[in-house]
Amino acid sequence: MTKILVNLDVMLAKRKMSMTELANEVGVTMANLSILKNNKARAVRFSTLEKICEVLDCQPGDILEYRKD
Repeated sequence: MTKILVNLDVMLAKRKMSMTELANEVGVTMANLSILKNNKARAVRFSTLEKICEVLDCQPGDILEYRKD
């Protein structure tokens, strides 16, 4: 089984930013951001990923990880 993991909590810690701050900056709800952070999301819009990367000053690969189980 393969899985895409979202390491959003790692980047938030590195940037010393809260989920609330990120949600406000990106323009998404805390509920949707939480779903993404907890690896429950089935998909993510490129526009959302782009905004997250812009706010956290990172690359998509800093947030997304491919793991083969």
